[in-house]
Amino acid sequence: MERGTQFFYMLSMLVAIAMSAGHFPGALAQSAKARPNGGDDLRAAYATAPDVAEGRRVAETCARCHGMNGISTTKGVPHVAGQRPAYLYAKLLAYQTGARRDHSMEATVKFLSDDALVKVAAYYASLDPAPPLAAAKTPPARPDPVVAGKAAAAGCGGCHGEDGVSKTPGMPSLAGLDPKYLVVAMKGYVDGQRKNDIMKSLIAPFTDADLNNIALYYALQKPGRASAPAPGNQAAGKKAAAACAGCHGDQGVSTNPANPSLAGQDAQYLGAALRAYKGGSRTEGSMKNAVVPLDDRTIDDLAAFYAAQQPRPPKVVRPLSTAEWVQRCDRCHGVSGNSTDPRTPALAAQRVDYFDKVLRAYRAGDRKDSVMAAMSGTLSEADIASLAAHYARQRPRAFVYVTLPCK
Repeated sequence: MERGTQFFYMLSMLVAIAMSAGHFPGALAQSAKARPNGGDDLRAAYATAPDVAEGRRVAETCARCHGMNGISTTKGVPHVAGQRPAYLYAKLLAYQTGARRDHSMEATVKFLSDDALVKVAAYYASLDPAPPLAAAKTPPARPDPVVAGKAAAAGCGGCHGEDGVSKTPGMPSLAGLDPKYLVVAMKGYVDGQRKNDIMKSLIAPFTDADLNNIALYYALQKPGRASAPAPGNQAAGKKAAAACAGCHGDQGVSTNPANPSLAGQDAQYLGAALRAYKGGSRTEGSMKNAVVPLDDRTIDDLAAFYAAQQPRPPKVVRPLSTAEWVQRCDRCHGVSGNSTDPRTPALAAQRVDYFDKVLRAYRAGDRKDSVMAAMSGTLSEADIASLAAHYARQRPRAFVYVTLPCK
């Protein structure tokens, strides 16, 4: 029996999805209209070979964008061939009712009957899905930013410590600094806000991506107190530090990503930095105004106090790798993007540009779905690109629906 005939036979054997009861033993389903609360009251829809043939005639209105074969050649328009029929039907209904906003789709399906929506969904579901995109046509996999940051920071260990905790007097510890602050600080050497020719020459070759990776790597390292001696008076420094707490936090642990934590920092470095702000070789208005009244003894006391405090790591979460994101996506969308839940779309071999567009829409809230909003909220641009490339390369597979006898 040919594949198309087999599929038509299977479609004729489909049973209902009782979504309101939370059960989904079958596949293609039909609904009157969406409920006011967003639920669907679904009932059985048996699609025979003639029904699918009628669906093909309805699909002539869809072919300009999606193609009669359901394989899109239009940027930003999805492949629909081989997609789960219940999902296709539900989303067509969502466009028709305005629950999913898209003017061209709304205009196309506006006057289609519920029966026509079912049949066109059955038709496109019956087609062979798009082939996976060749690896040569997809962007390279995104490297782990922490691993890349560690590699880029290899030359920094001689001064700042292999793990970012300084053992050299006068050199700052970098471990546990918020990445937003550290990126700005590193760029400050390049643009001249911080005067240090050696640091400028070392940082200048790095790209913005390199600096972000380095900062992320150091932010995730365990911070520790620098071991160099601090000649100042800690008690006097504690009293003087009261004026600094608003920006740098109690005990020198900052709660503002833009301001560095000072707890555990090398005392000689802190003293030199404060004198640089006071003398103008570091140009930052609020810091200059804060340190101008300080004499050398007070600066040494402040440095001694902060050097003795226990540092704490910033609230920075290691980003998920592409493989970790894929594991999360596959929980709903099936292994390699081949969904086994009729209500959830298959992702395998989907267009890269469409996948990219949709994830951005969920992340921005332009598409409304509480689960997808939570999943996409922390995706970076690199995450989206990597996920789109991954699923475009996956081989799509048909999902066989099995009817069960009534109990």
